[in-house]
Amino acid sequence: MKSRIQDFLREDLGAGDITSELVVPESAKARGRIVCKEDCVLAGVEEASKVFEELGARVTKAKKDGSPAVKGDVVFEVAGTARALLAGERLALNLIMRMSGIATVTRALVEKCRRINPKVRIAATRKTTPGFRDFEKKAVIIGGGFPHRAGLYDAVLIKDNHIAMAGGVAEALRRAKRADYTKKIEIEVENPEDARSALKHGADIIMLDNFKPEDAARLAAELKKLNPEVLIEISGGITPDTIEKYAPAADIISLGWLTHSFKSVDFSMEIEKA
Repeated sequence: MKSRIQDFLREDLGAGDITSELVVPESAKARGRIVCKEDCVLAGVEEASKVFEELGARVTKAKKDGSPAVKGDVVFEVAGTARALLAGERLALNLIMRMSGIATVTRALVEKCRRINPKVRIAATRKTTPGFRDFEKKAVIIGGGFPHRAGLYDAVLIKDNHIAMAGGVAEALRRAKRADYTKKIEIEVENPEDARSALKHGADIIMLDNFKPEDAARLAAELKKLNPEVLIEISGGITPDTIEKYAPAADIISLGWLTHSFKSVDFSMEIEKA
């Protein structure tokens, strides 16, 4: 995390904060407070704190990642040179706003779906911001969700284009099983015939992509009857408004919405002379 925060600071500061260097005396001291402006699940407190620590300021945390916050709560306080606080303000707010937004919507969807199916997992996807994936996936975890795969390197997930290039579901699975993987093999299917073929040829996880809720439920029940151990993941166009309809039939529900359509939580930083 430290090196990534340093990269972010270099992106924002460049050769220096020219406004603060012109306007704010180098010796000026200040203190500041990060304040929550709306109810949320906190995430990014560690990252936002690290921004100021990298700039030589002292941080006193009032709340931790994963804890609830309400409008008006002080999340943490910071003290140091005024220039340091001004240099870190926007980056720290960007981190905590975005990560808290993801954690908040994830927590809400997890709670909504587990009232229907206590065992279902709500998972993120790779539809993340380039360079910011680790932070977005961490926010999903803080919200009680499942990060799914981190990238192309850590899981076998056969998608529609893989199937097309391999020559079909059976051949794609045959090739995937050639390697001595300890991980489960997952395959995405778009129709019942491919789902049945995937089950027959040994897929561990079958992802039902872009199915209507009633079709997904019917097919999931059929597959589970044939093999109770197979995991059913449902994905494709799922939103907070539709996710409950899929909860009864799924072991996993994955949605890119968590990391590409969330609403950032509003925070502000109040700074005063020390």
